[in-house]
Amino acid sequence: MNALLGELTRFSVMAKTPCWRLLAFLVLMATRAQASKNTEKCKLVHESNSERKVLSFLEPLTNQTFTAHTKEGEDEYTYMFQVCGDADGVKDAGMVQRDQNGKHVLIGNYSLTQAVRGSDWVMLIYLGGEKYHGHCSQEQRRAIIMISCDRTKAAGQLSVVLEDRERVTNCFYLFELDSSAVCPIIESKLSTGSILLIAGFSFLAVYLIIGFLYQRLVVGAKGVEQFPNYGFWSEIGNLSADGCDFVCRSRGSREEPPTYRGVPAEPIEEPEERDDHLLPM
Repeated sequence: MNALLGELTRFSVMAKTPCWRLLAFLVLMATRAQASKNTEKCKLVHESNSERKVLSFLEPLTNQTFTAHTKEGEDEYTYMFQVCGDADGVKDAGMVQRDQNGKHVLIGNYSLTQAVRGSDWVMLIYLGGEKYHGHCSQEQRRAIIMISCDRTKAAGQLSVVLEDRERVTNCFYLFELDSSAVCPIIESKLSTGSILLIAGFSFLAVYLIIGFLYQRLVVGAKGVEQFPNYGFWSEIGNLSADGCDFVCRSRGSREEPPTYRGVPAEPIEEPEERDDHLLPM
């Protein structure tokens, strides 16, 4: 339970998801915690925390029976597989083979389990099956189930790949199964710019929706006046132009006194015309 709370806290702080997603995550983790008791039925050949952790990825596949059918000449066989459960009701049988007459052959025993995990697959091995009669030095049968990642399928169809019994030892049955349970978790990594853009667009959407509803339902505006702060936004172009004009243009006089070689020009005083001589004496 402490581990569950720890993962929930880490998830909520780092991902910052909405409350309903946190609730869904909590339900999922609680379901997995409860389902982990099913994988405890598998007894590992060599008990280890690493293999036990691998088995935990297969928890969504427990309590299900997967079947596959093959035909060899006139003989037909049905294979039944369960993750840490009794296949076809046979005690301790993880994988069984049944012929058309209903006879069972134990292929693998989940009380002798091995589990290996790769980047997007899990290999489950059941040992301790019935002994061969005339093959493989009469050793016990074993089943290898390759469970590969497929995000489109919670649990796919079990298929028989081959039965390799032409060896002297280490013969095996190989099966394949696709499931999203073994897929790696895709971590969402958003940059600071992406987070700011998402926050900005979210704020803008809330502003527009609430402002529109207020203008329409409370103020009773119609047409384009329903747009929040319509007066301000309609003048935004003029205000921007005024601001640019204020910043980029000088308000002082642009006239400069004509100068030549550093000598300032002074206003030339025209000689005053004397017209006293025109007056009658």
